[in-house]
Amino acid sequence: MKYFLLSAFLFCSLAAAPIETPKPDAQIAVWPDRPLLDKSDDEVKYSNIIRITKVNRPAIEFYKAKNAKPNAPAVVIFPGGGYNILAYDLEGTEIAEWLNSIGIHAVVVKYTVPGNQREQALKDAQRALGLVRSKAQEWGINPQQIGVLGFSAGGHLAANLSTNYEKRNYEPIDAADKLSCRPDFTVLIYPAYIYQEDDKRKSAPEIKVTDQTPPAFIVQTLDDRRLVDSAFNYTRDLKDAKVDAELHLFAKGGHGYGLRPSDNPVSNWPDLCGAWIKRTTAQQD
Repeated sequence: MKYFLLSAFLFCSLAAAPIETPKPDAQIAVWPDRPLLDKSDDEVKYSNIIRITKVNRPAIEFYKAKNAKPNAPAVVIFPGGGYNILAYDLEGTEIAEWLNSIGIHAVVVKYTVPGNQREQALKDAQRALGLVRSKAQEWGINPQQIGVLGFSAGGHLAANLSTNYEKRNYEPIDAADKLSCRPDFTVLIYPAYIYQEDDKRKSAPEIKVTDQTPPAFIVQTLDDRRLVDSAFNYTRDLKDAKVDAELHLFAKGGHGYGLRPSDNPVSNWPDLCGAWIKRTTAQQD
């Protein structure tokens, strides 16, 4: 009994310990009237995932791919979390490390949570894309090859930005807001909320796909039953608009797996996605 209690205590202590994440090469406040603090004011909970439970000061964190070619592509990452938390490492920094490993620069966006503040999150995303483009030369990024990648609620945010970029949803602030916030390509991994509540086979009204919507790569599993229509709807809308898209549909895997491996074939999605990004950006050269 003593051994069991000691083991349980050690397990709980380890589970609650801070998780090491890579340090960004640059960090910028999204809004000038909400500058970053010396010490982050994010509220964080640890288990096997870093969960940021409160973001009052949205930020972008740049992770430079050390092996990148000059003028390389970049991907702006929106972690998921139901618009109430951010799965910061699982769907953020771990994705940045993977992208860096294949020669692609990465930017993790810490957008406003909690409270399901979707309109504010879209403003954060629009502003973030403009800021990344404004830093393209300094960071060695091709300004015409900046994509977005979102998981779950972050997938909804990526799709929302990819279809709502023509006009900022806030009053322009500086030169960064004069640059386009249209992503050059879109990656959605188990996206959420791209449906109407009364008929999940219809896209959410804010997602308005046109023939100018960026090409997309989408990953979904059928056993993610509550949210699976999001992927189907976005793919169908792209098809109808004659926009290039790939939907990779798997039987099992559930929701919230990020890059972490399993016995399910869906764990191979990064290889498929990396190849797709390289093909897509090559076509954009």
